Amino acid sequence: MKSLHFLAALLLLSTLSFGQDITRKIDSIIKDNYKKNPGVGISVGFINNNKEYYTAYGNLDTESQIKIDKNSIFEIASITKILTSNLIAQAVIDHKIKTTDYIDGFLPKEYILHENLRNKIKISDLASHQSGLPDIDFGKLIEMNQQQPISSVTEKTLVTIINDCSQLKDYGKYRYSTIGYTLLGQILEKVYNKSYDEIIRSKIIDPLHMANTLTMDFNVINRTIGHNSEGGIQEFLKWNITAPAGLVKSNASDMIAFLKAALNKETAVGKAAMITEKIFYKDDKREMGLGTNIMTDDKNTIYQKSGDSMGQSSIICYNRAENWGIIILLNQRNSKMRQNLLNEIYDAVLK
Repeated sequence: MKSLHFLAALLLLSTLSFGQDITRKIDSIIKDNYKKNPGVGISVGFINNNKEYYTAYGNLDTESQIKIDKNSIFEIASITKILTSNLIAQAVIDHKIKTTDYIDGFLPKEYILHENLRNKIKISDLASHQSGLPDIDFGKLIEMNQQQPISSVTEKTLVTIINDCSQLKDYGKYRYSTIGYTLLGQILEKVYNKSYDEIIRSKIIDPLHMANTLTMDFNVINRTIGHNSEGGIQEFLKWNITAPAGLVKSNASDMIAFLKAALNKETAVGKAAMITEKIFYKDDKREMGLGTNIMTDDKNTIYQKSGDSMGQSSIICYNRAENWGIIILLNQRNSKMRQNLLNEIYDAVLK
């Protein structure tokens, strides 16, 4: 009996030591990056076998002495799409829709699909970026208003884009789409007869107690100040009608709560996440689930989604089999930095 107790204690110490070693390595990588880039604040959350770890460097902004921590608010931008696709999967579980349903009967009545598009585009096509629909021209919008490029996009804008489309130029091929996720949000609103905000709050934010995940009022004291790629101050984006594609503001603590739920097969979010992890698109360059990139090597399958606003960058990643997940948040638009950090952490620690 004593030997069994000794073995259990030894195993516990080994597990604790392993967890501490991982977190020290992650912290070292993040700290080294901050030393090289002191103008870029960063917050990182990591979950390993249901244990949470956090590290952060920098201040809320260059004029503030308040340090960034796990509760500091960032733009998660297109990581919002993972939340929206999880809601789509929850709607499947609720028998509101099927991923194979055509979108025709689920769109607001203002949309009138051209006869060439009818009974062609499936819900899963929208969620895996292969619908072939035209998209919003972000380049032109940024030229018009760099601080709030999406402010001029209205429901009328979207209706015109969809109703004027008579041909799907690349249906069945991957092309990243903001309008696709906007339509998914509107489909959710129709099947639940609630606003997108009400749906995401009732099915993700409130059940997971993500109290610092914001969809409306972003004027909070723990908000980070975003910076564009040249270092200039950038406002938080107001996504308006395109909210399901990139609106959400959150922090490392709340996103770890989401990851914890996604990794738990018994939760509503976890059951939905497993649907989003199925392969809905595949070519020589990528595999796509619903809203998530799927990457595999000899030993691991990784689910990943990045987000870049005009002033911040973020990335989320998890491994269901190994039961870990990570969120990286930067207060500057720097897609190269956030990807390099994830790659370094993965190669040095998680792989």
